[in-house]
Amino acid sequence: MTVHALEAARRLAPRFAARAAEHDRDGSFPVDDFADLREAGLFGLMVPRALGGLGATFAEYAAVATELARGNGATALVFNMHASVTGALGAVTEELAEALGVPDEALAARDRLLSAAAQGSWYAVAMSERGAGARLSQLTTAYEPTDGGWHLKGSKTFCSGAGHADGYLVAARSAADQSVVSQFLVPAGDGLTVEPTWDSLGMRATSSHDLHLDVTVPADRLLGGVEGLALVVAQLMPHWLVASYAAVYVGVARAAIDAAAEHLNARNLAGLPAVRARLGRADATTAAAQLVVAEAARRVDEAPGDEETNRWVWRAKLLAGTTAAEVAASVLEAAGTSATRRGHPLERLYRDARCGSLHPATSDVCADWLGIAALGGDPDRDGSAPRW
Repeated sequence: MTVHALEAARRLAPRFAARAAEHDRDGSFPVDDFADLREAGLFGLMVPRALGGLGATFAEYAAVATELARGNGATALVFNMHASVTGALGAVTEELAEALGVPDEALAARDRLLSAAAQGSWYAVAMSERGAGARLSQLTTAYEPTDGGWHLKGSKTFCSGAGHADGYLVAARSAADQSVVSQFLVPAGDGLTVEPTWDSLGMRATSSHDLHLDVTVPADRLLGGVEGLALVVAQLMPHWLVASYAAVYVGVARAAIDAAAEHLNARNLAGLPAVRARLGRADATTAAAQLVVAEAARRVDEAPGDEETNRWVWRAKLLAGTTAAEVAASVLEAAGTSATRRGHPLERLYRDARCGSLHPATSDVCADWLGIAALGGDPDRDGSAPRW
């Protein structure tokens, strides 16, 4: 990746910040933000250069996501979903494809989806369901083969960007064998219905509505061309299901510090030692979380799926989520009651930051995973509930 992507993210962040309050207030989707992302070519961030993209590494994605989140965490969060889809698709090497039994025609279909992203298409993720969360093994959305394709039927929740994306990564279970979980890239259009259900505490501009599916897709929309790869990919690439969120919430934490500093200077409160100490601690803890995210990302690029890499992935998600919430709460207290008024940046950032621990894997799940690993167990299998 050239420096173009990071420079573009830094250029766009102030634009996103200027629009953020209105979208948060109205719960509206930041359409203009995504037009800016498309114009900057960032939908192709994770697309290989050979297919017209920027060919970014995971570490480069993390840097871009952090900068975008300093502008608007909600925009960065939805962008994260698109990057997760394109990043996972682009990471399937010839060796991995051969090991997984991916046929040539499936690789060609993948390349068409990635090329479309480089040209401006963007993808959302439709994985979570009511009562199941993001656990793939608990899904009820089902699929079955039809003449020349697949029929999918079910309902998804927390589908960020619902009604705006060009396509949706849908996880579903085989109607014939409940143990088989597969993923499909379903194009927007007939057979998809958005139910406006998203009216949340934070990240209000993500349009994370419910998505109902009763749709038939062509055969080549089965990702990988082989049924049952979803759980395998989740274990091979947990960084896209876990740590990709972390970079966003580091950016939210940094935005809270920036907003607090501006507020405190404007109110002539910067001379109070207690206030300075809160910002100092916030800066230090955010920097520490960012270093952990960077280390996890570096390891993902060098040794994806490695046991120690995965530990860093889960550490990154845990620390970023808890740090964002703690930093935003502390600097809000430093700023005082006036910063709690609706429309103040810190009030919005406080609510957005609180969501970091709740995104899958939640902070409790991350801590449990890490605890089992520290005890010498198998954290993917020894927990009280399935990770996926």
